[in-house]
Amino acid sequence: MTPKRILITGAAGFLGSHLCDRFIKEGFHVLGMDNLITGDLKNIEHLFRLPNFEFYHHDVSKFIHVPGELDYILHFASPASPIDYLKIPIQTLKVGALGTHNCLGLAKAKKARILVASTSEVYGDPLVHPQSEDYWGNVNPVGPRGVYDEAKRFMESITMAYHTFHQVETRIIRIFNTYGPRMRLNDGRALPAFIGQALRGEDLTVFGDGSQTRSFCYVDDLIEGIYRLLMSDYAYPVNVGNPDEISLREFAEEIIRLTGTTQKIVYKPLPTDDPKQRKPDITKAKTLLGWEPKVSRADGVRITYEYFKSLPSEELTKQPKEFKSLH
Repeated sequence: MTPKRILITGAAGFLGSHLCDRFIKEGFHVLGMDNLITGDLKNIEHLFRLPNFEFYHHDVSKFIHVPGELDYILHFASPASPIDYLKIPIQTLKVGALGTHNCLGLAKAKKARILVASTSEVYGDPLVHPQSEDYWGNVNPVGPRGVYDEAKRFMESITMAYHTFHQVETRIIRIFNTYGPRMRLNDGRALPAFIGQALRGEDLTVFGDGSQTRSFCYVDDLIEGIYRLLMSDYAYPVNVGNPDEISLREFAEEIIRLTGTTQKIVYKPLPTDDPKQRKPDITKAKTLLGWEPKVSRADGVRITYEYFKSLPSEELTKQPKEFKSLH
């Protein structure tokens, strides 16, 4: 039987590479696409020898051509860390708008089902807690984070428009904080930042007073939720994340205990529009998908720490990528 063909954009990124692995395992023919601005071929180099994997070096903000039939599309191309999207704001907006438009057009032409990767950032700095899918959010469209938040909100809007107007089979996932192997140590998010600082013998930086909360989901759990949502018949947004909430100060203390570092926590001013609380209401995922996270934070963080420890020493001091100026 001919395997189903799936296009995964952002394939060389943290989540995209894990999705490539999962769909290869499920017997799909995987077409990975990435412009490698934030992705890294090292994440998928183990797949290049496989006959059911192809790679396209391409920017989805430009017209996408994929020969042959296509059954599914996973649109995961986007900068996802504050360090990235604050340095390349226009590219971030373009991949959320033009890139999503191109992927939806391809889905329409190929009669493929498409799942787009939205984010808990569509809720902004939330005024309700925990955040459920019917909450419309509290987002500053002209603040520094607006380029990411509003790109994802537009992504959801145009995806629903293609669903209702063109009858494209669409799925929307709202991803909450996720971590695991293949994250970049220098991407600015709390977990890799804390572990990187501990491994370098630096003090751990907490912004604000550390009372702001996050809910961390291990990558394997998230990938399972994505798979189940893609195979479901539900077109509206679904939260996927781990509702086990912790303050960033407590989380930094956990990392200190795990790594055995003698360094202390230092506090710096809170960035503009940084969310004070983040916790998913996953009732819909439980009800519709039969999904909930299985990996505890203690187990997942330990696995991730072992991964970071195994990296070459130069990775610990590697600086974030420098991006070209964009038009």
